[in-house]
Amino acid sequence: MERLMPAKANRPDETQEWLDHQAETWVGTYKKAMLAPVILAVVECHQPLGVAEIAERAMAATGWTLTERGMYRTVKRLEGQEFLSSRHVATARTGAKSKEISLTSLGAEYLARVRASTVTLPR
Repeated sequence: MERLMPAKANRPDETQEWLDHQAETWVGTYKKAMLAPVILAVVECHQPLGVAEIAERAMAATGWTLTERGMYRTVKRLEGQEFLSSRHVATARTGAKSKEISLTSLGAEYLARVRASTVTLPR
């Protein structure tokens, strides 16, 4: 005789699990695509900034959790694309070199094009 286990009340069914996966996948793709424009917009509004401050402001603006590694990689890529520029400056307290990030004119043009193409979903 086969024993049946009672269903757990809070366990999502297969359809719910699939839907959750689809939404999570889309959100992950969206975050990857929008991180660069978010960084550029933050820098545009508050430049010059250090990477840590860019991360703080980006997280505050989006509610996303960003890793230090991911931020440094993205900022470095944006510098390589010449959307951001950086310079090393001595910090006031210790005199240690710190990196200040600014938006380039090319980065501003790119950001303007992204903004012109961004859509708001109807409700």
